Parts: sequence; C-alpha cells; structure tokens
Amino acid sequence: MTLFLHSRASLATLLGLLLICLGSMQVMAQQGDQAVKTVATLDVPRYLGTWYEIAKFPNWFQKKCVSNTKAVYSAKPDGSLRVLNSCKTAAGETSEAEGLARQIGSKDSPKLEVRFAPEWLSFLPLVWGDYWVIDIDPQYQLAAVSDPRREYLWVLSRTPQLDPKVYADLLQRLKQQQFNIQQLEITAQNK
Repeated sequence: MTLFLHSRASLATLLGLLLICLGSMQVMAQQGDQAVKTVATLDVPRYLGTWYEIAKFPNWFQKKCVSNTKAVYSAKPDGSLRVLNSCKTAAGETSEAEGLARQIGSKDSPKLEVRFAPEWLSFLPLVWGDYWVIDIDPQYQLAAVSDPRREYLWVLSRTPQLDPKVYADLLQRLKQQQFNIQQLEITAQNK
C-alpha cells in the first residue's frame, strides 16, 4: 500500500513538473512573438459608415457568407456603436447580424470590443470579442482589424474593390506584424 501511495505521489509530482515545463515553454514562445500593434489613435466619427470586407481569416461565424460582406457602423446616444454586418449566402439570401461595439480606454482608443449576443448576456465577458484597429490609412478608406492573439483578421475598404497595389502594400505591413497572410481568404464583392 505504501508503494502505491508513493507511486501516486511521484506521478502527481511528475505531472506537475510537466505542466510547469509546458507553461514555461508557452510563455517563452509568446515572449518571442511580437505583440500586435494597433494604430496610435482612432477617430471614431471618421470610422463610422460602411466598410466592405476585402479579405478575412476564415472563421466559424461567417461560414454561411459567400459574398458581399460588409459592416455598417453608426453612433448610439450612449457613445457605443451599432454594428450591422451583412452578407450573401449560397442560397442568394442576405444574412444580417446586429451587434454593439464599445471602445476600451480613451475616446480615441483603437481598441474596441464587440458583441453580437443578446443584451441580457452582455455582463458575461466571453460574449465580447476584441476588435483592434491595427492599420488604417490617413483618409480612413482602408483598415485592418484583428485581436491580440492574431486569431482573426479582416481587411476592410470603403469601396467594394481595392487597388491591387494598395492591397499588396497592406499585406506587407501585416507580414511585419507577424500575420500569416497566406490564411487570408478574399471576399467576393459582386454588384
């Protein structure tokens, strides 16, 4: 019986050490990665309006979207933003999702959170997703949005079509931020 207890204690110690080692390796790997950088400031009133999705990292919540994906941002009286996303499905129907965005920090912060869950769930932190503006041109015509973990990435434009040179330049900036641009999926924008 003592041998059995000793073996269990040794196994628990070994598993604990293994978890510590794995955690340390993960921390070291994260430290080697460059942190996602946002733009310095975001002028929210200039950001409002319609943005067309040019490309994105594939994600589960947009699986039904096959073309014409866009987002319309508008100000709400309380300072938050109404977000209306829409796209065309394979059946040719328009799918819409209405959400809410809020800035994190100062009134010119490029870090926002967005939720599409019902308002009564808004107290749960898990219903809010990071929405960080990581690239935007001075005229607010082209933007890239992501999160601190690089799980999501959207390239947005004020027009449904984008000049190939402008897109290529943005891709270079995204590569400098260690985004795997090979994951980007071009969004069809049909008339």
